[in-house]
Amino acid sequence: MGSRIQLVAILGSAALLFAVLEMVRRRRLMERYALLWLFSGVVLLALASWPGALSRISRLIGIFYPPTALFVVAFVFVLLLLLHFSTAVSRLSDQAKVLAQRLALLEERLNELTPRPPGEDESELPRGSGEGSDERERPRYARTSSD
Repeated sequence: MGSRIQLVAILGSAALLFAVLEMVRRRRLMERYALLWLFSGVVLLALASWPGALSRISRLIGIFYPPTALFVVAFVFVLLLLLHFSTAVSRLSDQAKVLAQRLALLEERLNELTPRPPGEDESELPRGSGEGSDERERPRYARTSSD
């Protein structure tokens, strides 16, 4: 690998590490998601600073052209990132479903505990947010400091 290409690769991987650390510092990226990015940046920095590493990795894998090994390594990291984020999205989807169910139960309990004026029939009260219900019909609740 030429010295100019090696310098660009080192600067690029150092910029990636700096960008990830800066995003974590500014709270734009959570630490648990940053770990995989930091690991990939360190691996890229190691491959860029150690000239023979790419040749050795390509020989171990059985690839004849060493720069192709860099694409294989990058592809593995992309797959790891996709798997990591897929599990995070699945977990968040499950949490959102549970929270929606808990909210519905709390709204039902609040409707049961709310005193009704005499003569008001329970069937006339708006129920939930199903199809055909209007946003204005739902009761509005004040937010407390614990929200």
